[in-house]
Amino acid sequence: MANGQWYPPEWPERIRALAEGTLTPVVPRRAATVMLLKDTGSGSTGSRPEDTGSHPAVHMLRRRASMAFAGGAYAYPGGGVDPRDDDHHVRWAGPTRAWWASRLGVDETAAQAIVCAAVRETYEEAGVLLAGPAADTVVGDTTGDDWETDRAALVARDLSFAEFLDRRGLVLRSDLLGAWTRWITPEFEPRRYDTFFFVAVLPEGQRTRNASTEADRTVWIRPSEAIDGYDRGDLLMMPPTIATLRQLGAYGSAAEALAAAPGRDMTPVLARARLVDGELVLSWPGHDEFTKHIPTGGASA
Repeated sequence: MANGQWYPPEWPERIRALAEGTLTPVVPRRAATVMLLKDTGSGSTGSRPEDTGSHPAVHMLRRRASMAFAGGAYAYPGGGVDPRDDDHHVRWAGPTRAWWASRLGVDETAAQAIVCAAVRETYEEAGVLLAGPAADTVVGDTTGDDWETDRAALVARDLSFAEFLDRRGLVLRSDLLGAWTRWITPEFEPRRYDTFFFVAVLPEGQRTRNASTEADRTVWIRPSEAIDGYDRGDLLMMPPTIATLRQLGAYGSAAEALAAAPGRDMTPVLARARLVDGELVLSWPGHDEFTKHIPTGGASA
């Protein structure tokens, strides 16, 4: 491959089946993922001459090669909505559920579930918790055996997020999140997700760790470095991952990126597969770099 775009070998066959009407799309499951940012300070850590001064780095994980979906690809912490994430007892701070419903383009129940999923999954997979004892505070160190016991219970779904917050006397800080973009897995994929991407700044006193059973590596990396790795074909990524990295590269600090989130367009990005002059064309509206031309013989370009 010329770059690190994740492109499963079974896609052409499934795309043709969709175009011919023999494949019925599955309903996408709602999910949330968080681009956790921190400022890197002065100096140069990137491969580009301009990688000097203060730039934000983003926390990424590499999915285990054995994973059925996007194995070996770099991504952000995230996962599907837990049916209990819409529990009306969730302790909440920040913009109202109605505000989030308007921002995300869903109803209030779904909005709470999506925001809860973003915060819960970030804690489950990165050990970072966007919550505090009060509406204007955030927890510090979240390491220790007692924290790990609760985190493991969340992962096992033995404990709901609402129960976890109540047990700890914490309030979810929805104001620490910024909705960034929304991507829906293509209709020809057997596993489909309607994923809401958020940005957040690493809270002071907290640190990330690889707490995910789905990842074999985690890294803090500047968007420019990750983009270079993708363009060389060294880092495998799905289209929404590299697209959001290119977007983040425009900001000089984590706070600047978070402040830009409210102005971001949340119209869903959904790949289209169509037959044009005897070949299948796979495209993501607004993201021409991911367009694939698939001859009827099955090879892609």
